[in-house]
Amino acid sequence: MIRINALTKKYGELAALSNLELTINAGDVFGFIGPNGAGKTTTMRILATLLTPTSGRAFIDGHDVLTHGRTVRRLVGYMPDFMGVYDDLKVFEYLEFFAAAFGIEPRKRKGIVEGVLELTDLQSKKAAPVDSLSRGMQQRLGLARVLIHDPKVLILDEPASGLDPRARIEIRGLLRELKKMGKTIMISSHILSELEEISDHVGIIEHGQLVFSGTLAQLRQRAGQQSKVRVRVVQDHDKAVELLSALPQIADVHREGEIISVTFHPGQDADGIVARTLVRADIDLIALEPEQLKLDDAFLQLTRGLVH
Repeated sequence: MIRINALTKKYGELAALSNLELTINAGDVFGFIGPNGAGKTTTMRILATLLTPTSGRAFIDGHDVLTHGRTVRRLVGYMPDFMGVYDDLKVFEYLEFFAAAFGIEPRKRKGIVEGVLELTDLQSKKAAPVDSLSRGMQQRLGLARVLIHDPKVLILDEPASGLDPRARIEIRGLLRELKKMGKTIMISSHILSELEEISDHVGIIEHGQLVFSGTLAQLRQRAGQQSKVRVRVVQDHDKAVELLSALPQIADVHREGEIISVTFHPGQDADGIVARTLVRADIDLIALEPEQLKLDDAFLQLTRGLVH
């Protein structure tokens, strides 16, 4: 659905993007990650036809963003990190204005606006002045606005920025609903744990270059994660550590209080042998839980801190 080939954007001698290559499949939620100034917003603005690249090409559903801008704008709903509002309009009027801007027939506008208000749970606020809404409500209104013309692709730049925890949870729920509707969603965020919950694939960009693109499982593998488990036993903690340390499949065992952390050698996934070893030694096992590398940790491992 989104394809980027050798995309470069320069401001004088500064390269905001440098030969960026990226593909996003239809129906995917793609988490776009990078430090401030890495090139996320530049990429998104080019895809939304708001910025012209220095060189390279980008396509939305097979349409070149440079030569078929009008078609692309019909396919894309772009939400910037900060949404300006019209202070003198009510919520319903605001959405009707954008429905008119997209050329939606007057007889269809009311129904479409009612539909996006329901989807974003803003029906109770439709008569409220736009500038009276909370930050979370304004973000939902921003999503309602980009859904007016029923785009195939949503490009969302920091949609959870500045929101309180409840509002962030509500936005995540809305994004899940949009995914169920078949939308392709490209979303940037500095809250990596939230991207981890909703993304099918992630891309990490730094200094205008793509460091990684793939699934979360592939990211963990790329970051060099060794398989780990956390073990809890009723008693005999020292004996458990001694027994597990002797197993050839295990690279490291260390204990922190009641928790025994076990790291396997690369390529080993020996949860079963851990359990069998403890049970055979008459050590009562309470829990054995996999310990996965978090997206935050993988990001820190793969980026080099060239951009601040």
